Amino acid sequence: MSDEDAEKQAALEEAGRLLFAKECRFITGAVSMESLPPMGAPEIAFAGRSNVGKSSLINALTGRNHLARASNTPGRTQQINFFDLDQRLTLVDLPGYGYAEAPKDQIARWTAFVNDYLRGRQSLRRACVLIDSRHGLKENDLEVMTMLDKAAVPYQIVLTKADKIKPSALNSLTTKILDDIKRRPAAFPQIIATSSEAGLGIAQLRAALTALTKEEEDSR
Repeated sequence: MSDEDAEKQAALEEAGRLLFAKECRFITGAVSMESLPPMGAPEIAFAGRSNVGKSSLINALTGRNHLARASNTPGRTQQINFFDLDQRLTLVDLPGYGYAEAPKDQIARWTAFVNDYLRGRQSLRRACVLIDSRHGLKENDLEVMTMLDKAAVPYQIVLTKADKIKPSALNSLTTKILDDIKRRPAAFPQIIATSSEAGLGIAQLRAALTALTKEEEDSR
């Protein structure tokens, strides 16, 4: 990274720190397309397998312990939760996909609802697809990525729990996934490795999301 790029990144990370230190409040939990809140600020959706750490990552980004409820029970979240960040960004916590302790017909309804939201929400600017660093890409992840590619919804791979594996394994996983997404038209060509516990990658992800708000505001 050149000195100029390093300065730009540092400035973005500082802007991200300031933005995510602002008030962040729960708006609503939607259980159907009809119950979605009115569109407003650009939306960033956090998608991933059950128990991948979506709620923990949202809490880490906003510096709050209990903004988004984290559960030890996979599939516990049954609605799409919306959080307003200073009226400049809306963080969207999606139900986990994959294993869930619920009847199959209920899981099918959740899946259809989430897919409809991801495909049809005009205010959605990016989906962060969270991948557990210990497990890598699974079939469910690939299905979601393919759906986002077909819907032309930009998405970024965010690795979670990156402190739970060795740096060499993390580098190998990042290289492999980067190679995999080269052929995917909607994938953002950057992977951010994070740890909600250790704080790894939090500043970098804040900066990436803050850049989206700046692009949105500059285009008005």
